[in-house]
Amino acid sequence: GGKKEKTAKPDPVYLPVEVDTTQGKALAIRWLLVAARKRQGRDMVFKLSNELIDAAKGSGDAVRKREETHRMAEANRAFAHYR
Repeated sequence: GGKKEKTAKPDPVYLPVEVDTTQGKALAIRWLLVAARKRQGRDMVFKLSNELIDAAKGSGDAVRKREETHRMAEANRAFAHYR
């Protein structure tokens, strides 16, 4: 059969949006929990407490996630005028 060439669809562009405090806290808690679940360790109490200690020190997966998200937002700032 005649193969139709697929039209390249552009990747969706994410618009950086300011997050209010409540939403920010919710995100922070979610990222902390996700990071804690991924950790090696006996139980969730142990894993979460270690993740919180790391977060306080500025290391840890949740903090890395935030920094990564901020970098993405910075990079996508150029598209902010679409809002």
